[in-house]
Amino acid sequence: MALIVQKYGGTSVGSTDRIKNVARRVAHHHRRGHQLVVVVSAMSGETNRLLELAREISANPYPRELDVIAATGEQVTIGLLAIALQELGLKARSYTGAQVRILTDNAHTKARILEIDEANMRRDLDNGVIVIVAGFQGVDAAGNITTLGRGGSDTSGVALAAALKADECQIYTDVDGVYTTDPRIVPEARRLATITFEEMLEMASLGSKVLQIRSVEFAGKYRVKLRVLSSFDEPESTASGTLITFEEDDSMEQAIISGIAFNRDEAKISVMGVPDKPGIAYAILGPVAAANLDVDMIVQNIGESGHTDFSFTVNRSEYQKALDVLALERGHGFAAREIIGDNRICKVSVVGIGMRSHTGIASKMFKALAEEGINMQMISTSEIKISIVIDEKYLELAVRVLHRAFELENEPG
Repeated sequence: MALIVQKYGGTSVGSTDRIKNVARRVAHHHRRGHQLVVVVSAMSGETNRLLELAREISANPYPRELDVIAATGEQVTIGLLAIALQELGLKARSYTGAQVRILTDNAHTKARILEIDEANMRRDLDNGVIVIVAGFQGVDAAGNITTLGRGGSDTSGVALAAALKADECQIYTDVDGVYTTDPRIVPEARRLATITFEEMLEMASLGSKVLQIRSVEFAGKYRVKLRVLSSFDEPESTASGTLITFEEDDSMEQAIISGIAFNRDEAKISVMGVPDKPGIAYAILGPVAAANLDVDMIVQNIGESGHTDFSFTVNRSEYQKALDVLALERGHGFAAREIIGDNRICKVSVVGIGMRSHTGIASKMFKALAEEGINMQMISTSEIKISIVIDEKYLELAVRVLHRAFELENEPG
Protein backbone atom coordinates (compact mmCIF):
# COMPACT_ATOMS: atom_id res chain seq x y z
CA MET A 1 0.00 0.00 0.00
CA ALA A 2 1.36 3.40 -1.02
CA LEU A 3 0.36 6.94 -0.13
CA ILE A 4 -0.14 8.77 -3.42
CA VAL A 5 -0.96 12.42 -4.04
CA GLN A 6 -2.69 12.99 -7.36
CA LYS A 7 -3.21 16.44 -8.85
CA TYR A 8 -5.70 17.15 -11.65
CA GLY A 9 -5.65 20.38 -13.63
CA GLY A 10 -8.50 22.45 -15.02
CA THR A 11 -8.90 20.58 -18.31
CA SER A 12 -8.96 17.27 -16.43
CA VAL A 13 -11.99 18.47 -14.42
CA GLY A 14 -13.44 20.73 -17.11
CA SER A 15 -16.92 19.12 -17.09
CA THR A 16 -18.98 16.82 -14.90
CA ASP A 17 -18.19 13.94 -17.28
CA ARG A 18 -14.47 14.57 -16.85
CA ILE A 19 -14.90 14.80 -13.07
CA LYS A 20 -16.62 11.39 -13.17
CA ASN A 21 -13.66 10.06 -15.16
CA VAL A 22 -11.26 11.40 -12.52
CA ALA A 23 -13.40 9.72 -9.86
CA ARG A 24 -13.11 6.38 -11.69
CA ARG A 25 -9.33 6.75 -11.89
CA VAL A 26 -9.06 7.63 -8.19
CA ALA A 27 -11.35 4.71 -7.32
CA HIS A 28 -9.15 2.34 -9.38
CA HIS A 29 -6.07 3.31 -7.36
CA HIS A 30 -7.96 3.24 -4.05
CA ARG A 31 -9.31 -0.26 -4.68
CA ARG A 32 -5.77 -1.47 -5.29
CA GLY A 33 -5.07 -0.59 -1.66
CA HIS A 34 -3.46 2.84 -1.97
CA GLN A 35 -4.18 5.83 0.22
CA LEU A 36 -5.17 8.80 -1.94
CA VAL A 37 -4.97 12.56 -1.53
CA VAL A 38 -6.42 14.28 -4.59
CA VAL A 39 -5.66 17.93 -5.36
CA VAL A 40 -7.80 19.66 -7.99
CA SER A 41 -7.85 22.94 -9.88
CA ALA A 42 -10.93 24.93 -10.79
CA MET A 43 -12.81 23.75 -13.87
CA SER A 44 -11.13 24.93 -17.07
CA GLY A 45 -11.77 28.64 -17.68
CA GLU A 46 -13.52 29.17 -14.35
CA THR A 47 -10.78 31.22 -12.67
CA ASN A 48 -10.64 33.60 -15.65
CA ARG A 49 -14.42 33.96 -15.54
CA LEU A 50 -14.41 34.77 -11.83
CA LEU A 51 -11.63 37.34 -12.12
CA GLU A 52 -13.33 38.95 -15.10
CA LEU A 53 -16.46 39.46 -12.98
CA ALA A 54 -14.35 41.39 -10.48
CA ARG A 55 -12.83 43.54 -13.23
CA GLU A 56 -16.27 44.38 -14.60
CA ILE A 57 -16.84 46.15 -11.30
CA SER A 58 -13.36 47.62 -10.73
CA ALA A 59 -10.36 48.18 -12.98
CA ASN A 60 -8.10 47.68 -9.98
CA PRO A 61 -9.81 45.33 -7.49
CA TYR A 62 -8.30 44.87 -4.05
CA PRO A 63 -6.08 41.74 -4.05
CA ARG A 64 -7.63 40.34 -0.85
CA GLU A 65 -11.06 40.28 -2.47
CA LEU A 66 -9.66 38.80 -5.70
CA ASP A 67 -8.40 35.87 -3.63
CA VAL A 68 -11.80 35.43 -1.98
CA ILE A 69 -13.42 35.29 -5.43
CA ALA A 70 -10.81 33.14 -7.21
CA ALA A 71 -10.67 30.51 -4.46
CA THR A 72 -14.32 29.58 -5.02
CA GLY A 73 -13.48 27.84 -8.31
CA GLU A 74 -11.58 25.03 -6.60
CA GLN A 75 -14.24 24.80 -3.89
CA VAL A 76 -16.81 23.81 -6.52
CA THR A 77 -14.51 21.15 -7.97
CA ILE A 78 -13.66 19.45 -4.66
CA GLY A 79 -17.35 19.21 -3.79
CA LEU A 80 -18.25 17.72 -7.17
CA LEU A 81 -15.42 15.19 -7.06
CA ALA A 82 -16.32 14.13 -3.51
CA ILE A 83 -19.91 13.53 -4.64
CA ALA A 84 -18.72 11.57 -7.68
CA LEU A 85 -16.60 9.29 -5.48
CA GLN A 86 -19.43 8.82 -2.99
CA GLU A 87 -21.67 7.78 -5.91
CA LEU A 88 -19.11 5.02 -6.58
CA GLY A 89 -19.57 3.78 -3.02
CA LEU A 90 -16.33 5.24 -1.62
CA LYS A 91 -15.70 7.40 1.41
CA ALA A 92 -14.44 10.84 0.36
CA ARG A 93 -14.11 14.21 2.08
CA SER A 94 -13.35 17.60 0.57
CA TYR A 95 -11.09 20.22 2.17
CA THR A 96 -10.47 23.85 1.33
CA GLY A 97 -6.97 25.17 1.91
CA ALA A 98 -8.13 26.75 5.16
CA GLN A 99 -9.70 23.50 6.38
CA VAL A 100 -6.45 21.61 5.84
CA ARG A 101 -4.67 24.67 7.15
CA ILE A 102 -2.23 25.33 4.39
CA LEU A 103 -0.58 28.32 6.04
CA THR A 104 0.82 30.95 3.67
CA ASP A 105 2.28 34.44 3.88
CA ASN A 106 -0.06 37.37 3.21
CA ALA A 107 1.06 38.21 -0.35
CA HIS A 108 -2.39 38.07 -1.90
CA THR A 109 -2.60 36.54 -5.41
CA LYS A 110 1.07 35.40 -5.10
CA ALA A 111 1.19 33.77 -1.66
CA ARG A 112 3.87 31.28 -0.65
CA ILE A 113 3.27 28.22 1.51
CA LEU A 114 4.87 28.37 4.96
CA GLU A 115 3.63 25.14 6.54
CA ILE A 116 0.92 22.48 6.28
CA ASP A 117 -0.97 20.81 9.13
CA GLU A 118 -1.50 17.25 7.91
CA ALA A 119 -3.27 15.94 11.06
CA ASN A 120 -6.84 15.98 9.67
CA MET A 121 -5.76 14.39 6.40
CA ARG A 122 -3.83 11.66 8.23
CA ARG A 123 -6.85 10.82 10.35
CA ASP A 124 -9.09 10.50 7.29
CA LEU A 125 -6.53 8.44 5.36
CA ASP A 126 -6.16 6.02 8.28
CA ASN A 127 -9.94 5.57 8.23
CA GLY A 128 -10.01 4.69 4.52
CA VAL A 129 -11.26 8.10 3.38
CA ILE A 130 -10.12 9.61 0.09
CA VAL A 131 -9.02 13.17 0.84
CA ILE A 132 -9.79 15.83 -1.75
CA VAL A 133 -8.03 19.18 -1.38
CA ALA A 134 -8.60 22.47 -3.18
CA GLY A 135 -5.41 23.44 -4.97
CA PHE A 136 -4.15 26.98 -5.53
CA GLN A 137 -5.20 28.27 -2.11
CA GLY A 138 -4.31 28.60 1.54
CA VAL A 139 -4.87 30.91 4.47
CA ASP A 140 -2.61 33.46 6.14
CA ALA A 141 -1.99 33.85 9.89
CA ALA A 142 -4.91 36.28 10.16
CA GLY A 143 -7.33 33.81 8.57
CA ASN A 144 -7.53 35.56 5.19
CA ILE A 145 -7.97 33.37 2.11
CA THR A 146 -4.88 33.51 -0.12
CA THR A 147 -4.08 32.12 -3.56
CA LEU A 148 -0.73 30.92 -4.83
CA GLY A 149 -0.72 32.45 -8.30
CA ARG A 150 -1.29 30.86 -11.70
CA GLY A 151 -0.43 27.18 -11.73
CA GLY A 152 -0.54 27.12 -7.95
CA SER A 153 -2.42 23.82 -7.83
CA ASP A 154 0.77 22.03 -8.91
CA THR A 155 2.51 23.68 -5.96
CA SER A 156 -0.30 22.60 -3.64
CA GLY A 157 -0.01 19.01 -4.81
CA VAL A 158 3.76 18.75 -4.38
CA ALA A 159 3.69 20.61 -1.05
CA LEU A 160 1.05 18.22 0.31
CA ALA A 161 3.10 15.25 -0.92
CA ALA A 162 6.12 16.66 0.90
CA ALA A 163 4.17 17.27 4.12
CA LEU A 164 2.65 13.78 4.05
CA LYS A 165 5.92 12.14 2.93
CA ALA A 166 3.96 10.55 0.09
CA ASP A 167 5.45 7.73 -1.94
CA GLU A 168 4.71 9.57 -5.18
CA CYS A 169 3.11 12.75 -6.45
CA GLN A 170 1.32 12.26 -9.77
CA ILE A 171 0.52 15.36 -11.82
CA TYR A 172 -2.29 14.58 -14.28
CA THR A 173 -2.59 16.97 -17.22
CA ASP A 174 -3.92 17.02 -20.78
CA VAL A 175 -0.59 15.63 -22.05
CA ASP A 176 0.96 12.26 -21.31
CA GLY A 177 4.30 13.52 -20.08
CA VAL A 178 7.11 15.98 -20.70
CA TYR A 179 8.08 16.36 -24.36
CA THR A 180 11.24 17.60 -26.05
CA THR A 181 9.14 20.64 -26.97
CA ASP A 182 5.51 21.53 -27.58
CA PRO A 183 4.11 18.93 -30.05
CA ARG A 184 1.69 21.56 -31.36
CA ILE A 185 4.67 23.40 -32.82
CA VAL A 186 6.87 20.38 -33.60
CA PRO A 187 4.75 17.29 -34.35
CA GLU A 188 7.90 15.14 -34.18
CA ALA A 189 8.51 16.11 -30.55
CA ARG A 190 9.26 13.06 -28.41
CA ARG A 191 7.95 12.17 -24.95
CA LEU A 192 10.73 11.77 -22.39
CA ALA A 193 10.55 8.70 -20.16
CA THR A 194 12.69 10.49 -17.58
CA ILE A 195 14.07 13.96 -17.05
CA THR A 196 16.31 15.18 -14.27
CA PHE A 197 15.05 17.54 -11.61
CA GLU A 198 17.58 20.16 -12.77
CA GLU A 199 16.38 20.00 -16.36
CA MET A 200 12.73 20.12 -15.33
CA LEU A 201 13.41 23.13 -13.10
CA GLU A 202 15.06 24.95 -15.99
CA MET A 203 12.30 24.05 -18.43
CA ALA A 204 9.58 25.11 -16.00
CA SER A 205 11.33 28.43 -15.36
CA LEU A 206 11.86 28.99 -19.08
CA GLY A 207 8.25 28.65 -20.13
CA SER A 208 7.37 24.95 -20.28
CA LYS A 209 3.72 24.78 -19.22
CA VAL A 210 3.70 21.15 -18.09
CA LEU A 211 4.71 21.93 -14.50
CA GLN A 212 4.66 25.14 -12.52
CA ILE A 213 8.15 26.17 -11.37
CA ARG A 214 7.37 26.40 -7.66
CA SER A 215 6.07 22.83 -7.70
CA VAL A 216 9.38 21.67 -9.16
CA GLU A 217 11.27 23.67 -6.53
CA PHE A 218 9.24 21.98 -3.79
CA ALA A 219 9.90 18.58 -5.33
CA GLY A 220 13.62 19.28 -5.38
CA LYS A 221 13.80 20.65 -1.86
CA TYR A 222 11.92 17.73 -0.30
CA ARG A 223 12.94 15.09 -2.87
CA VAL A 224 9.36 14.28 -3.79
CA LYS A 225 9.05 11.57 -6.42
CA LEU A 226 7.19 13.36 -9.20
CA ARG A 227 5.50 11.92 -12.29
CA VAL A 228 3.58 13.60 -15.13
CA LEU A 229 0.68 11.60 -16.63
CA SER A 230 -2.35 12.11 -18.85
CA SER A 231 -5.79 12.28 -17.26
CA PHE A 232 -7.36 11.28 -20.58
CA ASP A 233 -5.91 7.77 -20.63
CA GLU A 234 -8.23 5.04 -19.39
CA PRO A 235 -8.26 4.72 -15.56
CA GLU A 236 -6.74 1.23 -15.81
CA SER A 237 -3.95 2.43 -18.12
CA THR A 238 -0.42 1.33 -17.26
CA ALA A 239 1.17 4.36 -18.99
CA SER A 240 4.18 5.55 -17.03
CA GLY A 241 4.29 9.17 -18.25
CA THR A 242 7.48 11.08 -17.45
CA LEU A 243 9.35 10.56 -14.19
CA ILE A 244 11.32 13.49 -12.77
CA THR A 245 14.46 11.94 -11.29
CA PHE A 246 17.21 13.09 -8.96
CA GLU A 247 19.90 10.90 -10.47
CA GLU A 248 21.70 11.03 -13.80
CA ASP A 249 22.01 7.55 -15.32
CA ASP A 250 24.16 6.41 -18.20
CA SER A 251 21.41 6.60 -20.80
CA MET A 252 20.52 10.15 -19.81
CA GLU A 253 24.14 11.27 -20.15
CA GLN A 254 23.90 10.43 -23.85
CA ALA A 255 21.28 13.16 -24.38
CA ILE A 256 23.21 16.41 -24.74
CA ILE A 257 20.02 18.47 -25.08
CA SER A 258 16.76 17.26 -23.51
CA GLY A 259 14.37 19.91 -24.73
CA ILE A 260 13.50 23.27 -26.23
CA ALA A 261 11.50 25.57 -23.94
CA PHE A 262 9.91 28.87 -24.88
CA ASN A 263 7.91 31.68 -23.35
CA ARG A 264 5.67 34.05 -25.27
CA ASP A 265 4.81 36.12 -22.19
CA GLU A 266 7.94 38.26 -22.25
CA ALA A 267 8.53 41.99 -22.58
CA LYS A 268 11.80 43.93 -22.73
CA ILE A 269 12.53 47.29 -21.14
CA SER A 270 15.66 49.31 -21.95
CA VAL A 271 16.83 52.23 -19.84
CA MET A 272 19.06 54.23 -22.18
CA GLY A 273 21.90 56.57 -21.34
CA VAL A 274 22.24 55.95 -17.61
CA PRO A 275 25.42 56.86 -15.69
CA ASP A 276 28.00 54.07 -15.91
CA LYS A 277 28.78 53.88 -12.21
CA PRO A 278 28.47 51.44 -9.30
CA GLY A 279 24.92 51.07 -7.99
CA ILE A 280 23.09 51.96 -11.19
CA ALA A 281 21.67 48.44 -11.58
CA TYR A 282 20.23 48.61 -8.06
CA ALA A 283 18.86 52.11 -8.66
CA ILE A 284 16.90 50.76 -11.64
CA LEU A 285 15.90 47.30 -10.42
CA GLY A 286 15.42 48.10 -6.71
CA PRO A 287 12.11 49.94 -7.27
CA VAL A 288 11.00 47.21 -9.70
CA ALA A 289 11.60 44.55 -7.06
CA ALA A 290 9.86 46.69 -4.41
CA ALA A 291 6.79 46.69 -6.66
CA ASN A 292 6.81 42.85 -6.48
CA LEU A 293 7.71 42.53 -10.17
CA ASP A 294 9.91 39.63 -11.29
CA VAL A 295 12.87 40.39 -13.54
CA ASP A 296 14.22 37.67 -15.82
CA MET A 297 17.10 38.35 -18.23
CA ILE A 298 19.41 41.33 -17.66
CA VAL A 299 21.96 42.91 -20.01
CA GLN A 300 24.15 45.97 -19.37
CA ASN A 301 26.11 47.26 -22.32
CA ILE A 302 29.76 48.35 -22.21
CA GLY A 303 29.97 51.95 -21.04
CA GLU A 304 30.88 54.76 -23.41
CA SER A 305 31.59 58.38 -22.45
CA GLY A 306 30.48 57.68 -18.90
CA HIS A 307 27.06 56.30 -19.88
CA THR A 308 25.59 52.88 -20.64
CA ASP A 309 22.32 51.21 -21.59
CA PHE A 310 20.58 48.75 -19.27
CA SER A 311 17.99 46.23 -20.49
CA PHE A 312 15.91 43.58 -18.73
CA THR A 313 12.83 41.45 -19.32
CA VAL A 314 9.64 41.06 -17.29
CA ASN A 315 6.44 39.11 -17.70
CA ARG A 316 4.28 40.72 -20.37
CA SER A 317 1.38 41.11 -17.95
CA GLU A 318 3.61 43.30 -15.75
CA TYR A 319 5.16 45.29 -18.59
CA GLN A 320 3.13 48.48 -18.18
CA LYS A 321 3.44 48.44 -14.40
CA ALA A 322 7.24 48.17 -14.71
CA LEU A 323 7.31 51.10 -17.16
CA ASP A 324 5.20 53.16 -14.75
CA VAL A 325 7.53 52.36 -11.82
CA LEU A 326 10.59 53.41 -13.81
CA ALA A 327 8.88 56.58 -15.05
CA LEU A 328 8.30 57.64 -11.44
CA GLU A 329 11.91 56.89 -10.46
CA ARG A 330 13.53 58.56 -13.45
CA GLY A 331 15.06 61.83 -12.41
CA HIS A 332 14.90 60.88 -8.72
CA GLY A 333 16.43 57.46 -8.23
CA PHE A 334 18.42 57.57 -11.47
CA ALA A 335 19.00 59.69 -14.56
CA ALA A 336 18.33 58.33 -18.05
CA ARG A 337 18.16 59.66 -21.60
CA GLU A 338 15.02 57.64 -22.33
CA ILE A 339 13.12 54.50 -21.38
CA ILE A 340 11.89 52.29 -24.20
CA GLY A 341 10.09 48.98 -24.27
CA ASP A 342 9.04 46.12 -26.51
CA ASN A 343 6.24 43.72 -25.57
CA ARG A 344 6.41 41.71 -28.79
CA ILE A 345 9.39 39.53 -27.92
CA CYS A 346 9.73 35.95 -26.75
CA LYS A 347 12.34 33.73 -25.11
CA VAL A 348 13.59 30.44 -26.56
CA SER A 349 15.92 28.12 -24.62
CA VAL A 350 17.80 24.87 -25.13
CA VAL A 351 18.15 22.75 -21.98
CA GLY A 352 20.24 19.69 -21.22
CA ILE A 353 22.58 18.31 -18.56
CA GLY A 354 24.84 17.11 -21.36
CA MET A 355 25.94 20.72 -21.88
CA ARG A 356 28.21 20.30 -18.85
CA SER A 357 30.44 17.85 -20.70
CA HIS A 358 30.01 18.85 -24.35
CA THR A 359 31.32 21.94 -26.13
CA GLY A 360 29.97 23.73 -29.17
CA ILE A 361 26.31 23.84 -28.10
CA ALA A 362 26.09 27.65 -28.31
CA SER A 363 27.79 27.84 -31.70
CA LYS A 364 25.50 25.14 -33.09
CA MET A 365 22.46 26.98 -31.75
CA PHE A 366 23.55 30.37 -33.09
CA LYS A 367 24.47 28.96 -36.51
CA ALA A 368 21.06 27.31 -36.92
CA LEU A 369 19.29 30.56 -36.08
CA ALA A 370 21.56 32.67 -38.28
CA GLU A 371 20.85 30.45 -41.29
CA GLU A 372 17.16 31.33 -40.88
CA GLY A 373 17.84 35.06 -40.47
CA ILE A 374 16.69 35.12 -36.84
CA ASN A 375 18.34 37.93 -34.86
CA MET A 376 19.11 37.47 -31.15
CA GLN A 377 18.45 40.52 -28.96
CA MET A 378 19.64 39.10 -25.63
CA ILE A 379 21.53 35.97 -24.52
CA SER A 380 21.66 34.30 -21.10
CA THR A 381 23.40 31.07 -20.09
CA SER A 382 23.76 28.68 -17.18
CA GLU A 383 25.45 25.31 -16.75
CA ILE A 384 22.64 23.46 -18.49
CA LYS A 385 20.78 26.03 -20.60
CA ILE A 386 21.15 28.78 -23.19
CA SER A 387 18.32 31.31 -23.53
CA ILE A 388 17.82 33.94 -26.20
CA VAL A 389 15.34 36.77 -26.71
CA ILE A 390 14.03 37.17 -30.25
CA ASP A 391 11.18 38.88 -32.06
CA GLU A 392 7.95 37.06 -31.25
CA LYS A 393 7.10 36.48 -34.92
CA TYR A 394 10.08 34.07 -35.19
CA LEU A 395 9.17 31.91 -32.17
CA GLU A 396 7.75 28.85 -33.92
CA LEU A 397 10.39 28.90 -36.64
CA ALA A 398 13.17 29.10 -34.02
CA VAL A 399 11.74 26.18 -32.03
CA ARG A 400 11.44 23.98 -35.13
CA VAL A 401 14.92 24.90 -36.34
CA LEU A 402 16.57 24.15 -32.99
CA HIS A 403 14.62 20.92 -32.46
CA ARG A 404 15.86 19.72 -35.86
CA ALA A 405 19.44 21.00 -35.33
CA PHE A 406 19.83 18.99 -32.11
CA GLU A 407 17.98 15.95 -33.57
CA LEU A 408 15.59 15.78 -30.63
CA GLU A 409 13.10 13.70 -32.58
CA ASN A 410 15.52 10.78 -32.27
CA GLU A 411 16.05 8.61 -29.20
CA PRO A 412 19.49 9.28 -27.65
CA GLY A 413 22.24 6.77 -28.01
